[in-house]
Amino acid sequence: MKAVFLTAPGKFVLQNIPAPSLDKPTDVLLKIQAVGVCGSDIHYFKSGKIGDQIVQYPWIVGHECAAIVEAVGSAVTAVKPGDLVAIDPLVACGVCDQCRSNRRHTCRNQRFLGCPGQMQGCLSEYLIMPADCCFPFTKRVSLNDAVLAEPLSIGVYAVSLMNQRQDTSTAIGILGCGPIGLCVMTAAQAAEVKAIYATERLDYRLAAASRLGAAWIGNAEKVDVVAGVLGQQPCGLDAVFDCSGDQQAFDQAIQLLKPGGTFFIVGIPDTDRISFDISSMRRKEIAIQNVRRQNECVEKAIALIESGKIKTEALVTHQFALSQTQEAFEAVADYRDGVIKGVIRFD
Repeated sequence: MKAVFLTAPGKFVLQNIPAPSLDKPTDVLLKIQAVGVCGSDIHYFKSGKIGDQIVQYPWIVGHECAAIVEAVGSAVTAVKPGDLVAIDPLVACGVCDQCRSNRRHTCRNQRFLGCPGQMQGCLSEYLIMPADCCFPFTKRVSLNDAVLAEPLSIGVYAVSLMNQRQDTSTAIGILGCGPIGLCVMTAAQAAEVKAIYATERLDYRLAAASRLGAAWIGNAEKVDVVAGVLGQQPCGLDAVFDCSGDQQAFDQAIQLLKPGGTFFIVGIPDTDRISFDISSMRRKEIAIQNVRRQNECVEKAIALIESGKIKTEALVTHQFALSQTQEAFEAVADYRDGVIKGVIRFD
């Protein structure tokens, strides 16, 4: 089978390797149909690491994928050959304290697709995953819809955390309108948040946020976004989601939040350390909530996709063949040609 290996920072090579085969009775053999290029993949592409997760070359990246079930192990009943499935890229041990506390996403023994030292990623024609990571679609959807289930599930999880913390959230901020920011926006709209204030440095992504229903948009490099938002919401926002990983956005979030508000960190910063204005945070009693992956929200994301509430035309802007993986990653890394979500299609 064909697989794409990251062989050095910024360098992919297409190779032929043996196809995997079923081993465990709970395994599923998947024929990959589409892979989304994620921001975390771009970290590995550009620098070869995220924090202490360092790529040992050669390595296959990628974790957002839609696939057709090719074959199943003898104990698998939830999916069958021919099913179109979305993949939860996290394989949890199921027995540690975190798994027993319904926190599989922080499993102490987890393996994650494309994560260095854990599992090779999904930029290959075939892949083996446990059945409990495979979620079938019950309605006909496009491959672009299907591949969005994983990033959308992160947005769904982030919004669910907000709902757990706050009785009502009438006004929220989303800082960074890339794919994850727009997925958070879609999930927030499905949760009936009344007003969403969006900031971004790229005008074309702000335009996408506006098309998706943002109440207010502002370019963080061209306007005073704090003054702009507080001019509309003088008391501040109930919650702010950072989907940029940018220090300036972190500073703006603290200013935008009302006393008792919550700051949700969804994006992955480029640096290993960030800072906060602790005086403002303390006086306003701001809570910080990190958002770690999707925590059992893939099925909820699939339901949202199948409902037709998500508008994929605003998210999937570019499609590439497997042989164009290098071009796809360069386009996303450099924000070329109005790219929001790049998808590598195997068809």
